[in-house]
Amino acid sequence: MALQLVYVTATNAAEAQNLARLCVEARLAACANVIDAMKSYYWWDGAVQSENEAVVIFKTQAAKLDALTHKITSLHSHDCPCVVALDIEGGNDDFLKWIAEQTA
Repeated sequence: MALQLVYVTATNAAEAQNLARLCVEARLAACANVIDAMKSYYWWDGAVQSENEAVVIFKTQAAKLDALTHKITSLHSHDCPCVVALDIEGGNDDFLKWIAEQTA
């Protein structure tokens, strides 16, 4: 079974926590980690922007990625939220099995 980490940025900790809770409740992710107080720099509207953001890292099955992405983008305050997935190549087999079980 293919598993993924999904990296998402949010406007603030409250939005990140809301995304985490709602996506885990919907079983679109086994768990989510919220990291507050990150500084982002990016191009938008023709200029480099900078703002404080929070990060959410979801653990899920690759088969759930489309539904998870849709849920995140429907709830997110940004017009073009950062949602990127990375394949999990290995790790603690018991933990990886737990991710699969929680998102079955």
